[in-house]
Amino acid sequence: MACSEWTDAEKERLREDALRLIIPHFANNENLARGPKIFVRGEGCYVYDLDGNKYFDSFATLLTTVCGHCRPEVTAAVAKQMQILEFFPNYEDAFTVPLVELARKLAEIMPGDLSVSFFVNSGSEANETALKMARQYHVARGQPHRFKTIARRGSYHATTLGGISVTGLPWFREFFEPLLPGCLFTPAVRDYERPEGMSSEQYAEGCLRELEELILFEKPETIGAMILDPLPGSNSGYPLPPRGYLSGLRALCDKYGIVLIFDEVQTGFGKTGKWFFCDHEGVAPDIMTIGKGFTGGFIPLGAAVTTPRIADVFRRGPGSELRSGSTYGGHTVACAATLANLEIIERENLVSHAAELGDYLRRRLNGLGEKHPIVGDVHGIGLLWAVVLMSDRRTRRELDPKLGVGNFIRDWCYRNGMILRSNGDILVLAPSLIITREEADLVLGLIDRAIGAAVEHFHLC
Repeated sequence: MACSEWTDAEKERLREDALRLIIPHFANNENLARGPKIFVRGEGCYVYDLDGNKYFDSFATLLTTVCGHCRPEVTAAVAKQMQILEFFPNYEDAFTVPLVELARKLAEIMPGDLSVSFFVNSGSEANETALKMARQYHVARGQPHRFKTIARRGSYHATTLGGISVTGLPWFREFFEPLLPGCLFTPAVRDYERPEGMSSEQYAEGCLRELEELILFEKPETIGAMILDPLPGSNSGYPLPPRGYLSGLRALCDKYGIVLIFDEVQTGFGKTGKWFFCDHEGVAPDIMTIGKGFTGGFIPLGAAVTTPRIADVFRRGPGSELRSGSTYGGHTVACAATLANLEIIERENLVSHAAELGDYLRRRLNGLGEKHPIVGDVHGIGLLWAVVLMSDRRTRRELDPKLGVGNFIRDWCYRNGMILRSNGDILVLAPSLIITREEADLVLGLIDRAIGAAVEHFHLC
């Protein structure tokens, strides 16, 4: 139905029923009180709402639409598969051709020895599965006492009970405690937080020593896995790790027999200028979780991808199988859509495009700091960026959170035709990989004007 085909009465009924009949994911009651936003169409990097207003989406539909909206190649792939076989479950001993072809493709592009996939419906399910894989792996090898998992403060890993148990952000945890036992937390490791006068490599060494002390204190033979986002996501503002940290982490996990899990649900599939963030340091985990941009947002799908060394434990014979699954994991049409999405990424060289445009964004965003005193830090890589607002950049004094400066900037951008993600006073950019230089200039120009408007409104000069 085109926007013009809805009457005012029909639009009002849609808005009323949206509020009455649906609980949104991570609902924001303050925003909902202003009225729901209902989107009806997408094209490239743009979406249109119920009233026909056009918005540039600088957060790629929650980090999913890496190739933009409404790609005819994906539509054709989905339509073709729907006419052949719309669905058969990947259950017990059953497979479909798109599922096998997608597994082949992942084995080709994943780093290291990652080549065996367990398909699920989302990134949250992928992380839950990875935790279960690590646990059963140790049990199967006669080490059932390895039940503890190390995670990091400041990282987000899922909405499932297991996922929030290893999420180091209190807001996600507080209503659901007590959570799973055995979850240990180590500090967030952010290169921008290293002490003055210390090199990035030295800071990494110090963080790794602290982690090893935790492992020794807890007893290595009780620790089964460590899960981390090698580049933390939008909640933390994409802070880069210190140089050598990931490789040192890999060595520590090998030393103590700990399964290393990388959560690249947000950062995978070209967003950082390489297929995966861990490729920047040439480090591969034992299990990697993927989702979001993996499918391009066309149909839900996620995966936990592991190595033959891990997977073979579940193939030893009757009774050794991985005890996990769901009805729609590896959905036939979702696999067909994802194959088409990956083909677009490769054909249009979007990974290298993200790297090139990322350098441009870095320069321009740093320029905002020269113009606006409230721009404190700029973090990121490729097409994942965060602008951290501060009251005083020199002393690193934060803005008063009660002011809501970041939300003011977000709302200003929305009124002026752009969707911008704000996490408190962190402004987050994660556009589709197809974004052009001209569209990047549009985004940067709106953010520049929005920050200026905020400075004037809150008298922050």
